[in-house]
Amino acid sequence: MDEHSGYQSPLSGRYASPQMQEIWSSRRKIGTWRRLWLALAESEQELGLDISDSQIEELREHLDNIDFIAAGKYEKELRHDVMAHVHTLGDIAPTARPIIHLGATSQFVNCNTEMLQLRDATQLIAKKLANVITNLAAFAKKYSDLPTLGFTHYQPAQPTTVGKRATLWAQEFALTLEDLEFRLSTLRFRGVRGATGTQASFLDLFDGDHNKVLKLDKLVTEKMGWNPEKRLSVTGQTYPRIVDAQILSSIAAVAATAHKFATDLRLLANRGELEEPFEQKQIGSSAMAYKRNPMRCERVCALARFVMNMPPNALQTASVQWMERTLDDSANRRLVLPEAFLALDGLLDVVNNVTAGLIVHTARVSANLKQEMPFLATERLMMEAVRNGADRQDAHEIVRTHAIEVARLIKEEGSSNDLLERLAREPMFKGIDLGMATDPSGFIGRATEQVGEFCHQIAEPIQQRYSSSTIEIAELRV
Repeated sequence: MDEHSGYQSPLSGRYASPQMQEIWSSRRKIGTWRRLWLALAESEQELGLDISDSQIEELREHLDNIDFIAAGKYEKELRHDVMAHVHTLGDIAPTARPIIHLGATSQFVNCNTEMLQLRDATQLIAKKLANVITNLAAFAKKYSDLPTLGFTHYQPAQPTTVGKRATLWAQEFALTLEDLEFRLSTLRFRGVRGATGTQASFLDLFDGDHNKVLKLDKLVTEKMGWNPEKRLSVTGQTYPRIVDAQILSSIAAVAATAHKFATDLRLLANRGELEEPFEQKQIGSSAMAYKRNPMRCERVCALARFVMNMPPNALQTASVQWMERTLDDSANRRLVLPEAFLALDGLLDVVNNVTAGLIVHTARVSANLKQEMPFLATERLMMEAVRNGADRQDAHEIVRTHAIEVARLIKEEGSSNDLLERLAREPMFKGIDLGMATDPSGFIGRATEQVGEFCHQIAEPIQQRYSSSTIEIAELRV
């Protein structure tokens, strides 16, 4: 059967980056198992068990030459994936065979490997997220003083600027990055625990020496590149599955923020103000040749919904882990953990692509704002009339009457907004510069200054923190 004759996940074939796919690959997984077996054997030797240097060296020589076909045959016979790979490694490391997996249970390799995968996958997400924030900050600076129509309830509201709106997106991404960094800082290694977490098998190996068992746990943790101070205090057979739910909740928050950004951009594209990048030969519609559909942002929303639905699944799994563990988590987690990260990784690559190439149609931005500006300036216009000697209530009634009529004609007849022209003909408004009174730049408050403050206080420290983190944003696929 070739690759086109059976199901292939679109996450690997269409969306996720090679880096994220490698983290969750079988080769990374089994390679980490073998490194754990090596770390366990080295640590047991250091603490006095009868393990020779040649056995250690033999394990070290075979960390990556994994025979997946042989392992598959063993698993078909043994119905146990870990033991299948123990036998496969033992075949090519016969001297070390007697001490492979010594004292350990399957979750020694499974849980500790998954902890490393969760850490590495979260770090990759954090790097890509930091890059999105940097892109949006640069965009915000460029358009910090370009007035645009603000919206509340998706109805016209007081003006803001294009750059200030971008900081709203960036701020939400920054908050989710902060949460990811917290998860990384509190993630704890499972370590060496045994069948039900009591470390009984290791206590037997070391003839009841509790100190050696404690040192073994610490040594293995250090050899796997994990801070030994960041170990779980106690476990059952597995690390607590609530950890999965916590991490998936954090990455789901990233997905929700990306969905919000992409939705806003889709709405603004409909207004002709902002657009995602559109390539020269890109086709928007097979039937409507003129179209520039926001397909990248639509993809972000689609993948985001998938990720946002993962935390309830993980919570349900955590809630039904009876006593020291049950196995009904296994098949579920084989799907949920990698696919949540693969989907988020794919959508962040799209968000990075979009934020690096956002298109602003400044004339349309200004035209849309100009259409609404007379309505938005009505209070200021009334105040100008009062300064000119008018009664405030009389001014309010004149403005209200004209504004309602103009709004009706715009909606029912498609008329232009001629509120200023109508007011200019009113004696109460003679001598008032209505154009100056409705200049959008006088309505944006501290929007421009807020952009600078956000970039200085939030975006720049993030950029500096991740300046040494090089990531390769995958080429956008179809």
